[in-house]
Amino acid sequence: MLDRRSLIAGLASLAAGPARAQIKPAGKTDLRVGFVPGPYEDAFKAGVAPTLTAQGYRIAYSHFSTGLEVNKAVAYDEIDANVMQHSVYLKAYNERNGTDLTGIVQVPTPPMGLYSRKYRTLAEVPAGASVAVPSDPVNLERALKILRDAGWIGLKPNGNPVDVTELDVIANPKRLRIVPLEAAQAPRALEDVDLAAVQGNFAIFSGLKLTEALALEKMTPPYVNVVAVRRGKAESPWAQAIVAAYRSDAFKAAIRADRFYDGFTLPDYFS
Repeated sequence: MLDRRSLIAGLASLAAGPARAQIKPAGKTDLRVGFVPGPYEDAFKAGVAPTLTAQGYRIAYSHFSTGLEVNKAVAYDEIDANVMQHSVYLKAYNERNGTDLTGIVQVPTPPMGLYSRKYRTLAEVPAGASVAVPSDPVNLERALKILRDAGWIGLKPNGNPVDVTELDVIANPKRLRIVPLEAAQAPRALEDVDLAAVQGNFAIFSGLKLTEALALEKMTPPYVNVVAVRRGKAESPWAQAIVAAYRSDAFKAAIRADRFYDGFTLPDYFS
């Protein structure tokens, strides 16, 4: 039996049309793409890589543990592009590190969700429950908004996500105990806390399903993930080839054919 990746790669090839002779692109042909744990590499290999390979590009995959590492690799030209972050995080990274990375195309993105090993619905969660949230300000804001939308906390208006802290919680009628953790640790924390706000990529990597979340964030465009490159390379032929491959009918067919991506927020070009 074919595994999921092989099946979807086959569907992508069919959607791309009849096989053509490989055409060597002008200029740069070796692409180095970086990923952190999550679903983005599978999506790239299923629906983007076949198109790029058919155009004559050779792709090398690099793996990193954190967003800081993979952004540094792009900034220092150790890799050409990465797929793992939303535009708000990317902007904050540039401001803090004096870098000039930019997003060139959005990608299907799983939303952050509120998960529990102890409770099946929001209504079951008692007062005084402990909730693990990401410790970095940008993703902390996303987690707090999920709690706010559940009616559990009140939030002070804050126009700058990089400045958000626990002090922005101005009402806590459910008396939640908020526990900040490094985002990647949230799935493991489910054994020790009542609930955890888990970023979509870490949820999927750890085996959690979006359909199992007690609540999912209402994801808006700035939080849909992007392919990031150095700004000076954004209009290069290879960068634009990546953009076109993501926007292609082959990529859209590959994603739509796989139930794994149910619940993901899809970029506007899918409409």
